[in-house]
This record gives sequence, C-alpha cells and structure tokens, in this order.
Amino acid sequence: MAPPHSCFRGWQNTSHVALVLVSVLLLSSARLSVGGGRSLLELYKPPASALLTYHNGAVLQGRIPVSIIWYGRFTPAQKAVVTDFLQSLTTASPTAPSPSVSQWWNTINQLYLSKARMSGNRARSGGSAQVALVGQVNDEGCSLGKRLTLSQLPQLAARVGAKKGGIALVLTAQDVTVDGFCMSRCGLHGSDARAGTAYVWVGNSATQCPGQCAWPFHQPLYGPQTPALVPPSGDVGMDGMVINIASMVAGTVTNPFRDGFYQGEKDAPLEAATACTGVYGSGAYPGFAGNLAVDRTTGASYNANGANGRKYLLPALFDPATSTCSTLV
Repeated sequence: MAPPHSCFRGWQNTSHVALVLVSVLLLSSARLSVGGGRSLLELYKPPASALLTYHNGAVLQGRIPVSIIWYGRFTPAQKAVVTDFLQSLTTASPTAPSPSVSQWWNTINQLYLSKARMSGNRARSGGSAQVALVGQVNDEGCSLGKRLTLSQLPQLAARVGAKKGGIALVLTAQDVTVDGFCMSRCGLHGSDARAGTAYVWVGNSATQCPGQCAWPFHQPLYGPQTPALVPPSGDVGMDGMVINIASMVAGTVTNPFRDGFYQGEKDAPLEAATACTGVYGSGAYPGFAGNLAVDRTTGASYNANGANGRKYLLPALFDPATSTCSTLV
C-alpha cells in the first residue's frame, strides 16, 4: 500500500507560495542582461524536483469506475451535490453551458493523460479518462467510530470492492474526525499498486475548519480577511468537499501510484490541482480566489456548470508545458 498524498488547501501552503514567488522574481529578472547579452533566466536552470513533470509511471485511463462510501450522516440533498458533480465530469446527458465541469475534466485529459502511457504499455497512448459512478455504500452508524486513523481509510475504501483501475471515494461527515484533518490536510489519496486500485478521502469541514478546507466559502483563519463567497449549493461544507474531491481525483488519475505526474518529493508531491492551491479564476492572488461567475439569482460564485443545473467551484489545473495555472474563467 503506497503512502497517501494529502491535500491542504488555502494560501497557508507556504512552501508552494514561496516557490511561486521565486518563479515570479526569476521571470521579472529575465530582461536583465548578463555579459554577452544572455539573460539571468537563461543562466538559471531549476532542479528537476522544482518542475511538475511526468515520471513515466502509470496513470488511470479509459473507463474509471468510482464507488462512494458515505461514512456518517449525509442528507439526500448533500449526497446529490457530490453525485451530480461526478456525473458531470464525463456525462452523456445534454452538454451543460460553458464553462462546464466536463471542460475542466477534459483539461486533465489534454494536459496530462494524453501525454502519458497506459499501464503496462511503454508506448505513449494519447489516452483519456471517463468517470463512471458505479456504486454507493452507507455507513451512517460509523462502524469504526467517529475518530478515524489514516490506516482505517483504506479499510473503509475496501468495502466498496473497487476493481482494477477504479477509485473508492471515502467521504466522512462533519462530526467525524480523521488524523490530521484541518491540521495538515483536507483530503488525501492513496493506492494499492498490486491491485491497481486507488482511494480518495475527503472530509466535511463545515463544523471543524471551514476557513481552511472550505475557503473561499468561509473566511480563512489566517491571511487577508476578504468576505466569504456564497456557495452554489447553499451548503458551505459540501461545496468545500467538491473542491477537495476534484483536487484529489485529479491527483489520483494523474499520479495514482507515486510515479506519474508530480512536482517535488514523491511522498509529499504537488500535483495537477494542488500545484495551483487557492486559484479558481483569472487574476487570483493570496486572499482572492480570482474572477468568477456569479449567479444572478442566488449570488453564488462558481466557475463551472454541471448536470441537473448545478454550479460548482473547481480548482485551477497546473499546465506543465507553460508552468501556469489553467482556469475555466
């Protein structure tokens, strides 16, 4: 079982912010010339670990069956927020207005999966991925208790019986605590390389740490105290969960077994979405999520349309070719 990769959102990710700042300074100094007309940028060659690159491992492609285990109490309305999102990724229903969730997912196909190889095939395949929600399991009584360790997450994931190439999605309710939740992570993903399966865990932070794991729908604990945005579903915890589910699923399909696309140390990597923490629209900066669309009726902020008239806020995706964050709006 491979060590899980965590997601800790918000602009509190100081190491990433520092790396971005260094990059900006280097780009700003590109016009300064050094003897012979060579620029400082030409002389600087960042180490490989400072770049988000492909490490020649397997990614998840083709049809990806996703199963959910709901751990704790979730209302039908809360569950629908997540299931509609998953169905929006590669839905066969009439196309949602642009920008859409499926366009966000297609960005992953274009920037990452099309440049990777299929598992067991050394040739570059130009592949893509289609998500299919295939099952749901309820554990409203919290059979393992309401205080979970990280080692219990794969145990819960195993209950859905994910098949090779599939993802088990473990979602914990707002009154369930998990080791490190709010302190160092909002979610994580792990895998079983032998079985070829992966799992994702995300917790509902509504009553525990919405300022850390549901920003920008709640004011942050630290940093600029800008007004919180209105969540599209009206539920701060669930819309925060969607952001983190999107981040972790993006990391899972592009780096399922720790040898796919990532930046930095393989045991603590920055991945497709986590490399753009806190960026949701163009013009984003610390404390400002970016220029977003606003629903005229509800005042909710969003950047993607989904199935059944849903609206979602999804994280920007890092473009390895340009070293920039790609946004929908």
